[in-house]
Amino acid sequence: MDRTHMEARMRRKTQQSGFTLVEIAIVLVIIGLLLGGILKGQELINSAKVKNLANDFRVVPTYIYAFQDKFKSLPGDDNNIASHVAGATPASTGGTVGNGLIEGHWNSTTPTDESYLFWQHVRMANLAAGSTNPADVATYRPGNAVGSVLGISSVSATNANAAVQITGMTGSFQICSRSIPGKFALQLDVQMDDGEPCTGSMRATADVGAGTAGGTAAVKSANAPAACGPNATINNDDLYTVCMTF
Repeated sequence: MDRTHMEARMRRKTQQSGFTLVEIAIVLVIIGLLLGGILKGQELINSAKVKNLANDFRVVPTYIYAFQDKFKSLPGDDNNIASHVAGATPASTGGTVGNGLIEGHWNSTTPTDESYLFWQHVRMANLAAGSTNPADVATYRPGNAVGSVLGISSVSATNANAAVQITGMTGSFQICSRSIPGKFALQLDVQMDDGEPCTGSMRATADVGAGTAGGTAAVKSANAPAACGPNATINNDDLYTVCMTF
């Protein structure tokens, strides 16, 4: 093979090595589409979680109203629960049974508290699904869409066993849900209230544990009104307890 042919062959090899600009552009477009699909998929997952969280807050009041219609008392606070629902456990701690309040902390872990037995009573009355065994720690307490728990109790300014969780909230009952990321808490408030986590009937506070005393301060958005004062600003990635009163 003469020198001219060898040089031509080497030039062809050089020209054929690597990617052309068109090929690189195609690859970049494909990567962009994949990333866009992943981000969109995550957005849809997050949206579904927020919808599930919102549904928790919407459905719990229906349990109360249905139970009242059926038995003329409150689940958890029913002093005739044994005769109303065979096998149900009467509350013996957390407050005074039959006084018209679902007493005890909304996040109680005491199996004999009114707020804890609320779930057994509505389930055994066929108003809700779930475990009816208060001792079944793993599955008894209802879970939320982010893997934590929710609960309910009455709100009373004069009864320490029915203290409001977040300062300034008013209503007869409070539903609270734990360990909700800040970005979800903001979306929840937009869907269900006034869009501000330190005002209205739905508010958020720093995440609380089981049996944590009431009266914790609400957090606020970055664009909160002056009425929210010096409250801490919500962070998208931190965890919060969200409560709704009604």
